[in-house]
Amino acid sequence: MVEKHTVAVVAYDGMAPFELGVVVEVFGLARPELGERPWYELKVCAQEPGRQLRVVGGFSVRAEHGLDVLASADTVIVPGVAEAGGEVPAALVDALLRAHERGARLVSICSGAFALAATGLLDGRRATTHWRYARALAERHPRVEVDPDVLYVDNGDVLSSAGSAAGIDLCLYLVRADHGAEVANKVARRFVVPPHREGGQAQFIEAAVRPVDGVDDGIARSMDWALGRLHTPLSVAALATVAAMSERSYLRHFTRRNGVSPMRWVVSQRVAASLPLLESGEGSVDEVAAAVGFDSAATFRHHFTRRMRTTPMAYRKAFTRVAAA
Repeated sequence: MVEKHTVAVVAYDGMAPFELGVVVEVFGLARPELGERPWYELKVCAQEPGRQLRVVGGFSVRAEHGLDVLASADTVIVPGVAEAGGEVPAALVDALLRAHERGARLVSICSGAFALAATGLLDGRRATTHWRYARALAERHPRVEVDPDVLYVDNGDVLSSAGSAAGIDLCLYLVRADHGAEVANKVARRFVVPPHREGGQAQFIEAAVRPVDGVDDGIARSMDWALGRLHTPLSVAALATVAAMSERSYLRHFTRRNGVSPMRWVVSQRVAASLPLLESGEGSVDEVAAAVGFDSAATFRHHFTRRMRTTPMAYRKAFTRVAAA
């Protein structure tokens, strides 16, 4: 992506600030760590620009731009609606339709899916929202295939995410689609979150969590040690030795801390490490598999497809062009 990409986010009276904050953090923050790479231009929009909008928590914000800006944006994000299941303002629906007709990518976070559904653009398509609102969304918009179990859904031109934290996942996914895995990983690192999470909102997430810098304990040391040796054979015994713990104690403490077993964490890290290699377009899938420590290409394909919901070759085809841009 060479030119600056404009992201417009919708603010409204009575909104919760977290979702708006996520969008600002990902797309509105300066990124000196990325060098000269063009970043996004963020515009906060509201139906009545300049008006004080009440925010949950007892403060207010004021949006500089009106909804007319949505029509000229490359990506439009709706971080929620005033009332899940209620009427979506006609002005917002019209602005979203104009933006979509022009070619904008429409994105919702949490209850923002009600706004996207009100446009009719989700009819006959899959979408998600917070699990608390899934039934209401399905009842109000029966032509939408509501999936309450996933973190986000990508329909290409229209994307939706589950609850508030899933908005982080979807925003990082957008960065990965626009700039590639290496940049998305840098943004996630600054966010202090994993660049990709497994699972869905209806279960505990199996997160690939990198240790926080400065933490000096056995589990953290073993994770850092493993991250530098993903291309080599790794075992619980080896990790426990680095942590100076018994295998039984290591398994218990690691799983409690990270929400996933050590070897499942290693597999997730290997899949994550394969993304920039696939994007580079260099080397076969077999060579990429070996480079990140899988014992065979078949094993790599199995774990990659399970976690990324696409094949290594399909991912390479989709993202090689992005990485080269």
